[in-house]
Amino acid sequence: MLAKQTPLTKQMLSKLLQISSSKPKQLKKIHALVLTSGFSIKNSLLTQLLENLTLVGDMCYARKVFDEMHKPRVFLWNTLFKGYVKNKLPFESVLLYKKMRDLDVRPDEFTYPFVVKAISQLGVLASCGFAFHAHVVKHGFETLGIVATELVMMYMKFGELRSAQFLFESMQGKDLVAWNAFIAVCVQTGNSALALECYNKMCADDAVLFDSFTVVSMLSACGQLGSLEIGKEVYDRARREGIDCNIIVENARLDMYLKCGSTEDARVLFEEMEQRNVVSWSTMIVGYAMNGDSEEALALFNMMQKEGIRPNYVTFLGVLSACSHAGRVDEGKRYFGIMARSSDKSLEPRKEHYACMVDLLGRSGLLEEAYEFIKSMPLEPDAGIWGALLGACAVHREIKLGQKVADVLVETAPDIGAYQVLLSNIYAAAGKWDCVDRVRSKMRKLGTKKVAAYSSVEFEGKLHYFNRGDKSHPQTKAIYEKLEEILKNVRSMGYVPQTGSVFHDVETEEKECSLSHHSEKLAIAFGLINGRGEDPIRVMKNLRTCDDCHVFAKFVSRLTSRDIIMRDKNRFHHFRNGVCSCREFWFLINKTWIWQQIVKLWFHTYAVRCLKQRDSIK
Repeated sequence: MLAKQTPLTKQMLSKLLQISSSKPKQLKKIHALVLTSGFSIKNSLLTQLLENLTLVGDMCYARKVFDEMHKPRVFLWNTLFKGYVKNKLPFESVLLYKKMRDLDVRPDEFTYPFVVKAISQLGVLASCGFAFHAHVVKHGFETLGIVATELVMMYMKFGELRSAQFLFESMQGKDLVAWNAFIAVCVQTGNSALALECYNKMCADDAVLFDSFTVVSMLSACGQLGSLEIGKEVYDRARREGIDCNIIVENARLDMYLKCGSTEDARVLFEEMEQRNVVSWSTMIVGYAMNGDSEEALALFNMMQKEGIRPNYVTFLGVLSACSHAGRVDEGKRYFGIMARSSDKSLEPRKEHYACMVDLLGRSGLLEEAYEFIKSMPLEPDAGIWGALLGACAVHREIKLGQKVADVLVETAPDIGAYQVLLSNIYAAAGKWDCVDRVRSKMRKLGTKKVAAYSSVEFEGKLHYFNRGDKSHPQTKAIYEKLEEILKNVRSMGYVPQTGSVFHDVETEEKECSLSHHSEKLAIAFGLINGRGEDPIRVMKNLRTCDDCHVFAKFVSRLTSRDIIMRDKNRFHHFRNGVCSCREFWFLINKTWIWQQIVKLWFHTYAVRCLKQRDSIK
C-alpha cells in the first residue's frame, strides 16, 4: 500500500481513511496500521475509523474498535448509537445505553434522540419508552428541541396522541424542524386533521416560516382528508412566499389532486410539469386506478415504457390495481408474471402485489383459484392478503370459504375487528342470524370493536363530518328536510332501498329507516344545500360505502345533474347522470336487482323526454 521507507503520518492515515471510507476490507487494514503505527489510541484516527465503519454497516467490527478504546468520549458513544439506529439494530442500541449508564458515563443532548429512535424501532413503549422518558426528565433534557421532538415522534408512532400533543405544546421556542417533524409524523400515522390544525398554528406564529418540507406534508394531509380547497390554498401560499416548489412538491400536489378525485387537475399538472420522474408516472397510474379509470392507467403505463422510464414496484401496484378494478384477469396475470420473472430484485412481487392478485381473482368470482394462489405464495400471507379474499367472499356470499378464511384471520389478526364484521355480514346476507349472533358474541368476548362509519364533505375550506343519524351539525334541520325531499323524488324515479345492506334481523320498514340516515346521504344533502350548482359534491367515507348509498348516489346525480365524487375505503366512485365510474363491477351481490334499477332509471329518462317533446309540440 505504501513504500516501506516512507514513514506513516497521521495525515497519510487520515487520507487513506477518506479514500477507503466505503470499503470495509480496506478499513480493517487501515485499523491494523493504526494499531501498529505507535499513535495514541485516543487520537482522531480511530474516531474517523469508527464513523466510516458505521456508515458501511459493519457494526460488529465497529463495536470491536469501540470496545478497544480506553474511556471513549460521549461523542464516540453517540457515533455507535447512530450506527445501530441507521443499520436497524435497535436492541443493540438499548443494550449500549444500559452499559453507558452502568459505567456512569453521562449522556448529552445528542445521545437521547438516537436511543429514542431505537425504542421506536423496537416497538416497546411500555417496557422501554416510559422508563427512558423518565431518564430524559431526570437529566433535564426534556425541554431541548431535538430531544423533545424525537419523544413526540415516538409517542405518535405508538398511538399515544395525547402524550405527544402535550409534549409538543410544552416545547419552548419551537423551530421549523420541530414543526415539520410533528406535522410529518401526524400525516404518517393517519392523523391528518391534527396536522392541519398544527399547520394553522404554525402559520399564526410569525416567527416561523414554513418551507418545502412543510408543503409536502400538508399536501399529503389534504390528500388523506380529501380536502381539495385547503390543498390548493397551501400550494398557492407557498408560491406567493417564494418557496421552492421542486419536483417533490409537484409530485405531492399530483398525489393530492388524485386522492381528492380531481383527475382532470392532476392530468393538467402532469402535462405541464417541466420535469417528471418515475414517482410522477407511478402516482398518476395508481391515481387513475384508484379513481376507476383503468383504461387511462394502462394507457399511461404503455406511454411510460415508450418514453424509456423504468417502472418500479409502485408502478406495477397501480397496474395490477387497474386490472383488478376493470376485471382484466388475464392481463393482470401477465403483468404479475413479468414481475415474478424479472431479474431485477427491486421488481420482485411484494405482499401488496399478492394482495392485488387475490383481489383481482376474488372480484372476478375465482375464489377457489384465489385461495390456491395464497397457499402457493413463496411469502407468508399477512392479514391484508387474507382480508382481500374475505372481502371477495362477502361480495359473492361464499359462506363456506369465508368461514375458513375468517378462522385464519382470527389467528393472524385477532385485534382487527373489520374481518369479523365482514364474516358477520356474510352470514347476515344469507339470513343465518344464529351465526351472526355467534360471531358478534365472540367479538364482544374478545373486546373487538367495530369501527364507526363517518363521511366528510368540504365547504369553504372546512371539513364537515357526519355519522349515521347524526344531528349535531348546525344545519341539521335543513339537511334532513333536503334529504327527505331527495328521497321522495328518487323514489318516484324508481329508487328502492336495498334493505339487504342492513345486517340486522329487524323488520323491512326499520331497515329502510336505518338506510335513509346513513352518513353518505347526510353528506350529499349538505353538499346540495351549500355547494355551487356547477361544482361536484366530494364525499369521503372512512369505510366501504354500502350498496344502497351507491345506488342512491346514482339516482341523485341524475336527479340534480350534479357530479358526485365519493371516496370510500377501497376506491373512488364518480357518479354522473346516473352512472358510476366503477361500472357496477364491484356491485355483484344481486345482479337482478341492479338490472331492475337500470331499467327503472331508463324508463324514467324516456318518460321525461316524451313529456318535454309533448310540451314543445304544444
